Amino acid sequence: MLTVTSVNVNGLRAAAKKGFVEWLAATGADVVCLQEVRAEPEQLPEGVRNPEGWFTAHAPSSAKGRAGVSLYTRREPDAVRTGFGSAEFDGSGRYLEADLPGVTVASLYLPSGEVGTDKQDEKYRFMDEFLPYLRDLRARAAADGREVVVCGDWNIAHREADLKNWRANRKSSGFLPEEREWLSRVYEEAGYVDVVRALHPDQDGPYSWWSYRGRAFDNDTGWRIDLLVATPGLAARAAKAYVERADSHPERWSDHAPVTAVFQP
Repeated sequence: MLTVTSVNVNGLRAAAKKGFVEWLAATGADVVCLQEVRAEPEQLPEGVRNPEGWFTAHAPSSAKGRAGVSLYTRREPDAVRTGFGSAEFDGSGRYLEADLPGVTVASLYLPSGEVGTDKQDEKYRFMDEFLPYLRDLRARAAADGREVVVCGDWNIAHREADLKNWRANRKSSGFLPEEREWLSRVYEEAGYVDVVRALHPDQDGPYSWWSYRGRAFDNDTGWRIDLLVATPGLAARAAKAYVERADSHPERWSDHAPVTAVFQP
């Protein structure tokens, strides 16, 4: 069995003080992918940077206090790679991948975007570069007899079922037609599978992010933007996938919840 969890920690130093450390100690995951770490490795407490029982890899952003992705694995990876060959984005703390036996696992933090701003243009540039990489990654993995799972905050809700207030967000970054079409191309052209949606085809959500504003969490007014996107062979082995939603608002240690998938051998 291989259990993989992905979570945007919304600042790992803050999350560590609010429950992440206890969650990590209790998880049964074999791999944990983190996004929005927002810290240099040396800024993290030792028990968070290199917790006992885990091998860790960190890819901070060159822009201090922004982005940052990490991978925690129970066994030492055969190889670790930062970035995807992008002159613009390889130093931005948005992509990190590791080779484990038979599978490449990646942590992705796709730019969030904001309509009418440079942030949205940055998001589109990232998407334009990343899709060809995903195609190439799948082809290289297949040639090596490997599967792939790219876990992370993709910052796109693909379908109306993936966010509660979809009607009000049709012109919002994260649910724009061109963003949704791009994610369709990840599935239809690059040949990947949305593991959670494949196992829950008719369900609204399950949502993985709720704004801290208002009563979004209490009302389950969320978005499903934290995705585990896998090659078909691995996706077919998914026995279950679920969101680890906190029992109450005060028990949250991030505005995102961990998303977990369990793959059979």
